[in-house]
Amino acid sequence: MSPTIAEALRAAAQRLSATSDTARLDAEVLMAHALGVTRSELLLRHLRDPEPAGFTALVERRAGHEPVAYITGTQDFFGLTLHVSPAVLIPRGDSEVLVEAALAARGDARRVLDCGTGSGALLLAVLHALPQASGVGIDASAAALDVARANAAALGLEHRAAMVQADWHQGGWADALGGPFDLVLANPPYVEADASLAPSVRDHEPASALFAGADGLDDYHVLIPQLPALLAPGGAAVVEIGAAQGAAVAAIADAAGLAVRLHRDLAGRDRVLELKIPLGKAGGSA
Repeated sequence: MSPTIAEALRAAAQRLSATSDTARLDAEVLMAHALGVTRSELLLRHLRDPEPAGFTALVERRAGHEPVAYITGTQDFFGLTLHVSPAVLIPRGDSEVLVEAALAARGDARRVLDCGTGSGALLLAVLHALPQASGVGIDASAAALDVARANAAALGLEHRAAMVQADWHQGGWADALGGPFDLVLANPPYVEADASLAPSVRDHEPASALFAGADGLDDYHVLIPQLPALLAPGGAAVVEIGAAQGAAVAAIADAAGLAVRLHRDLAGRDRVLELKIPLGKAGGSA
């Protein structure tokens, strides 16, 4: 006789306890995915049903440190449900601080650029909140852009969000993007090359979107000096940083002639720098 879903969840949570700090939650999300229902529906209506075929295989994938979001193919971010795959980083709740800072800085923005768009999470969250705005998401990865385009279409934003292959390490990368921009969003790679990461991140998420040299600052050194030419007068750039990188990245921005404001996440950690051209200095054109 097949175990009930309640019994299968208990067994799965025990199986995953060595892999995950959220073993019970992981088990419930995977079970809901196997059933094709929401987690709330699972808990309210299905606990006495028999375990569905395929659930054990999902649990074993998670036991091998594969992220839940890659197993289910979706991740919620800023109230949106996004498709994700191993071609893109999984959007984190901490990055919602960047969206909040962007909306506070330029809630009237009409042109938005997202540097390193990945799944499109940052750009699509901002455009969803600003119906007057359009934007461009750039990424060096064609596979990531495919994911971003699919998300834009699923959210009905494909006519306001162009996804373009470009690399800020290459000269002239911004020439055809239609700048300058009222808002520039960026969550560049910022992990130190020898950083100790959880296996779910190290072994599954794209290294090109994580690592940025010995001190994690390589991409800031390249991208931030280019921001003044991308910003329209009164524009703002909002850039995600590692928790210990605030002073170092602020120094790079200061050397580029940008005024800096720090935003912290809910845990009180440095998370985002808001960068603007000081009053009296004109912005450039992309």
